[in-house]
Amino acid sequence: MSKKARLIAAILLLLVLAGGGWLYARQAAMRGGPALTFYGDVDIREVQPTFNASGHIASMPVQEGAVVHRGELLARLDDTRYAASLAQAKATAQNLKAALDKLLAGSRPEEIAQAKATMDALRITYRNDEVRYRRYAALAVTHAATLQQRDDARAAFEAAGQQYAAAQQAYILALKGPRQEDIDAARAAYAAATAAVALAQRAYDDTSLHAPADGVIEDRILEPGDMASPSVPVFTMALTSPLWVRAYVPESELGRIRYGMAATVTTDSEPGTVYHGWVGYLSPTAEFTPKTVETPGLRTALVYQMRVYVCDPRDQLRLGMPATVHIDPQQAPPPARPGCGGGHAGGG
Repeated sequence: MSKKARLIAAILLLLVLAGGGWLYARQAAMRGGPALTFYGDVDIREVQPTFNASGHIASMPVQEGAVVHRGELLARLDDTRYAASLAQAKATAQNLKAALDKLLAGSRPEEIAQAKATMDALRITYRNDEVRYRRYAALAVTHAATLQQRDDARAAFEAAGQQYAAAQQAYILALKGPRQEDIDAARAAYAAATAAVALAQRAYDDTSLHAPADGVIEDRILEPGDMASPSVPVFTMALTSPLWVRAYVPESELGRIRYGMAATVTTDSEPGTVYHGWVGYLSPTAEFTPKTVETPGLRTALVYQMRVYVCDPRDQLRLGMPATVHIDPQQAPPPARPGCGGGHAGGG
């Protein structure tokens, strides 16, 4: 190739490059600028489950690093005292329930029949003593009977009358059954006993510690045999959902970020994998750039904390892992709150 031809080729190449640069700049200007890049690290929530009761730990079936699910048993206390209290409360409630049922059932037919038979027998005695008294009263007038005999007969007659009246009232009470006030008192006592059973049951249930959510056991703070209480954590547990990257937006870029915008996340540990996510939080207040975050701007510049929630179906992201966030500022806003759905992570 001649020198002239090489010169022409070089000029054409420069023209192509200049045109491409101009076209890229024009498209970038039409899009509102290039994609935004932020630097941060993976963050998750941690919880420290505690017992809601006090006692010595009897067993801890999970080890550090175990993946647990919501409601899974993590540890159990010695429940001897709590089981005894629960049994006592149940027995008391059963006793009071039986007493209430007895009052609600009222008098048995046999009790009513017995009260009526007693009343009938005393009525016969009363009538007989009345006849006997009148006979002695008539004989005393003609001195055929002594005054003492008359008086004894009258006393027996009056006593029989009182006994008969008492038997009548007993029969009426047997027909009516227990008083409503006694039933109400028995019902209140049974309700209190039922509440005591529920309280004892809750205390017994609190001897078991269950996972509050899906997560990973990071640390076993206590061990079997240790004394546990509501103020002493038993585990440190990392919640696997939600998972986000904590990054910081400079004030100059804040106007280009909106809640719900789609984002992609990459890490140094998995350079070929792109994790998809969305902007789930923007701090309403400014702060100084944390020393652990590197940005192109000055460290003293004001920034706003941003959380980019990330879908990680392969469980590759770890707490504190450095991550890079990429956001297209000219994307259309999502029609609804974004989510992981069927999984958005994949190789890039």
